[in-house]
Amino acid sequence: MIGGFIVAGNAPKPVVLRGIGPSLAAVGLSDLLADPVLELHGPNGALIMRNDNWMDDQRSLIEGTIYQPTDDRESVIVATLQPGLHTVILSGKAQTSGVALIEIYDNDSAVDSHLANISTRGFAQTGSNVMIGGFILGGGPANVHVALRGIGPSLSQFGVTNFLADPILELRNSNGALLAANDNWQDDPEQAAQLTASGLGLQDPLESGIFASPPPGAYTAILTGKNGGIGVGLTEIYNLQ
Repeated sequence: MIGGFIVAGNAPKPVVLRGIGPSLAAVGLSDLLADPVLELHGPNGALIMRNDNWMDDQRSLIEGTIYQPTDDRESVIVATLQPGLHTVILSGKAQTSGVALIEIYDNDSAVDSHLANISTRGFAQTGSNVMIGGFILGGGPANVHVALRGIGPSLSQFGVTNFLADPILELRNSNGALLAANDNWQDDPEQAAQLTASGLGLQDPLESGIFASPPPGAYTAILTGKNGGIGVGLTEIYNLQ
């Protein structure tokens, strides 16, 4: 699984990254990634840090904090990053596979930088194996503009062959209530115009886009394939402030 994020602003951003697998059993998931391994790569692709079990490295920065995993096999990286594009890669030790979760936390909202984008690329299936991206909006009472994109066919330009042919994207709140859904991004002319004006119009008409202004809170983006389709998909979430 590959996760990307952009640090935007004028100052280095403290972040915490987590690779979660075994503890997802507590929320009823199965076929879990038994021993996650997490890597952080910089804008040029160079490896910045790697962690297998969270207690192996940076234990003093993690233990006793809200970021300490409940399973010792799970992975955590604490870093302070310059503005730019960064990549997180989550894999299974000894080439194992399973359901897993990448988490990216802003560890100091007071500095003059923010997480402008988070994205996840993975294999979107059906049922409990759909692609799920969660995000939390905070920092004040005002609504924030966000753009969500569900990408499949245009991944072919990067050599991906088993892409999600017709993505469907949903935005849900912390109670699971559906706030917005989109199949083809141009279906809603108003949303399409807002995405285009933000420089986020999609390359393929079958791909999905949502433009919304929700209040502070926790939200979930769910990416599935139309008519039960499966394949490699990319979920992107942009904080347009």
